[in-house]
Amino acid sequence: MAGRILMKPVADTFRLPAHELVYRQLRDQILFGEFEPGQPVTIQGLTEALGVGMTPVREALRRLTAAGALEFLGNRRIAVPVLDAHAIDELSIARKALEPELARRAAQRATSQDVLRLAEIDQRLDAAIRRGDVQRYLVENHSFHADLNTLAQAPILTEMVDRLWLRFGPSLRVVCGQFGTRNLPDRHKDVLAALASNNGEAAAEAMMGDVAQGMEQIRQGLA
Repeated sequence: MAGRILMKPVADTFRLPAHELVYRQLRDQILFGEFEPGQPVTIQGLTEALGVGMTPVREALRRLTAAGALEFLGNRRIAVPVLDAHAIDELSIARKALEPELARRAAQRATSQDVLRLAEIDQRLDAAIRRGDVQRYLVENHSFHADLNTLAQAPILTEMVDRLWLRFGPSLRVVCGQFGTRNLPDRHKDVLAALASNNGEAAAEAMMGDVAQGMEQIRQGLA
């Protein structure tokens, strides 16, 4: 982990089962890079930091391990996997196969209100880039893609993509920490233009470029 992770007690957030709250909190911390790839933490440590029992922590870790977001190291230790060149290649191939198709489907269904909502997210993302706010950049970038994928109304494809993001999210945080946000281009404006005209092929092409840029940035950063 990059420094000490400050966690507020899960019980103080939402009125949901403890295991679901723990899962969501750990998922977001992985997704937005609060857990540094390769640095181990213990189940006991997470239990104490979250202020919950060991059972919901174990259940959350089981789900995240099944998704490939975490790996067990033995002695009750876990860690975010470190991506090597082969893993980056596989993630890139998978994202290029899935995310352009989701963008194509989203464009066919997008309303003017949908485009406006995504444009507002992208504006917040651009503001984070200008400020050099890595955390907000990561949150808004994910929000843009997640909202877009929801529009596609393809839950199986979307679930697969969600798992891919859990695998490369921590490494994206590392790259942002090294090089800042200004070196992170995207094709969101092209995606928005395609959505506004309900042009599925243009949306897919723009998303293909966005994915290629993002994964190449991670490849170079980790090299």
